[in-house]
Amino acid sequence: MPLLRMPVHEFVDRCHKGTVATDLTEMHQRARLGTLRDGEIRAWRNSLPALARVLDEAGLQYVEVLIEYQLALSSLRADVVLAGWHPQTSQPSYVIVELKQWTHARALPDTEDLCLPGTGNNNRAFLHPVAQVRRYCQYLQDFTTVLDAEPDAVAGVAYLHNADDAGVADLFTLEADNHGRLFTRSTRDQLITYLRSRLSPAHGNVAADELINSPLAPSRPLLRATAEEILHADRFVLLDEQQVAVSLVRRAVKKARESDSKEVLVITGGPGSGKSVIALHLMRHLAHDRYTVVHATGSKSFTRTLHHAVGTADPRVRKAFTYFMNFADAPKNGLDALICDEAHRIRAHSVRHRGVRQIDELLDAARVPVFLLDDHQVVRPGEMGSREAIDAAAAARGLRPRHIDLNAQFRNGGSRAYEQWVLRLLQLTDEPPAAWTDEKTFHVRVADSPQQMEDLLRAKEDQYLTARITAGFCWPWSDPQRGRLVDDITIGSWHKPWNSRSESRLDGVPPSWLWATDPDGFGQVGCIYTAQGFEYAWNGVILGPDLVWRQDHWVANPQASKDTALNRTDPATFKRLIRNTYKVLLTRGMAGTVLYSTDRETQAKLKDLVPGTCGSAAPTVP
Repeated sequence: MPLLRMPVHEFVDRCHKGTVATDLTEMHQRARLGTLRDGEIRAWRNSLPALARVLDEAGLQYVEVLIEYQLALSSLRADVVLAGWHPQTSQPSYVIVELKQWTHARALPDTEDLCLPGTGNNNRAFLHPVAQVRRYCQYLQDFTTVLDAEPDAVAGVAYLHNADDAGVADLFTLEADNHGRLFTRSTRDQLITYLRSRLSPAHGNVAADELINSPLAPSRPLLRATAEEILHADRFVLLDEQQVAVSLVRRAVKKARESDSKEVLVITGGPGSGKSVIALHLMRHLAHDRYTVVHATGSKSFTRTLHHAVGTADPRVRKAFTYFMNFADAPKNGLDALICDEAHRIRAHSVRHRGVRQIDELLDAARVPVFLLDDHQVVRPGEMGSREAIDAAAAARGLRPRHIDLNAQFRNGGSRAYEQWVLRLLQLTDEPPAAWTDEKTFHVRVADSPQQMEDLLRAKEDQYLTARITAGFCWPWSDPQRGRLVDDITIGSWHKPWNSRSESRLDGVPPSWLWATDPDGFGQVGCIYTAQGFEYAWNGVILGPDLVWRQDHWVANPQASKDTALNRTDPATFKRLIRNTYKVLLTRGMAGTVLYSTDRETQAKLKDLVPGTCGSAAPTVP
């Protein structure tokens, strides 16, 4: 969906009056997309009028202009999508436009798709604008059903309206195609000609409707595509900062081997921002380029699932996926690269050597250690993985890490608004909790009972969507009795077992590390230790008495927790970790979340914030 939509003649008029940036700001606030940076508003004020003048001169007054168009299952937005009809075929035709205010830019040496805007000593790398718009085109076609049979329906242009060809000469080395062409003010006339070749002057409102209302193809779940991702072709399209991250790591590994140097990279992002997808891309590309590379996590469930996914094709690949603790005695700089996925799970201390920190072991193990993490996913005492901690450990070695901040959301239906809503709900940000408004691609409901939650999620499973129920660790976790799981979680007349802790299948129930991905996992309730790192389409979360709402704030109750690793901490630490725990649980779904609290006052607060119930206006398949 775009933030604003209008025909070219109205777009030209609003730009002439100077209101388009104000209108976009208002729509951005209504959509609750988080903090709007001054630079974004400045870009709207400067770049959109430049495009409006081009479209006006091209005579495309009735082509539809979709501004800040959200890509499916992502909160990334293309600057502009032009919707209309092809002048030769009379078929729907779309042009994605990426606008840049740059006056100068140069290619980043030893990379194919990165550049350094500006002059002087600027060293912040950006994705080449042609590579950026090319990925938008590919992504739009991959996830928009109406475009399945129209491979030539989408074109892409990057327009650097403040630059002359001479100021960005390096950027023309990237070969042009229909998904990516570069234009500057020097080639403005050529841009007008190109747009006329892709769009006729006819009314484009129907073509725009077809694009906006097209069913969205489901995102490819990470672990189902792992084997092909590692062993064969790319299955995920990397966008913007994701591709920047991959390109910077590949460059760092190449330089580190050639010069026998060392570089640390820290990649941060919220749930579903693509951290693990980046890790898998790096594993495939670096291994293909014959660099020594290993993937490590602190999560047994996540690593075992990766073993399961890739081991069916080639069991040798499993050796490349291991655990943080296995680097206690690794030779210094013995690897070209170490990909530390879920790095927020790094432990404070070595599991083998007293007085040694685990972060130091990981930093020493490779020329280029790469850490992918989310600061809000530290959920256990003894976990210390954070950007600040990694920076400090690197600085002690005289190293200055390079940071990449991911700003996309590929889980949570691409809903940045939902992630912000969760942070506000749990008071993990300075802004107070706010009411939720459903989006086209993401829904939130509050169930009246656990049974109602289960019924809705089972209906989703019947529609061939994955669904799981998770809960706070507020009930005992018994060993199986007579080969069957025990229904430990009892809420009124509703009762269910926790997921299996077994390493093998038990009476038809999958082992713990397959709970999130095996079709038979629906009948058990997952906890933080089995859910973290995974995603499914629909997500049910039962908030237990360990975190309850009182008047205007959350109250943490360690006595209600059965997590012995957590309930022995001091009150402040427990409150921080338990809110992080629920933040992780609440952000596992890609299409929707259903909430229920065992506490009456907390349940009333949730219902106050989330309109409707599971029984009223229940969402259909998004």
